[in-house]
Amino acid sequence: MDLTSHFTAHPQSVGETYTEHLGTATAFGLRMMFAGFACLVHGLLPFLFVRTGSRAISELNDRMVTNRRRCPPQPLVSDARLPH
Repeated sequence: MDLTSHFTAHPQSVGETYTEHLGTATAFGLRMMFAGFACLVHGLLPFLFVRTGSRAISELNDRMVTNRRRCPPQPLVSDARLPH
């Protein structure tokens, strides 16, 4: 496997370019970080961010499942090409 394929194999398997995947993963990560912070605050102050964590999880799951239906995942690498 050449160096470029390390950066492109997974994005291609989900129907994205490297740049598209970078943007999507970054958006997901930032959303999860915010939701995680909101959950920590909610633990201390239960009247704040009552639905923030569960809503973020639900919305991110919906986005990921919708994306999978639009472009079914492709195999990353054939076993025959893996070094033994």
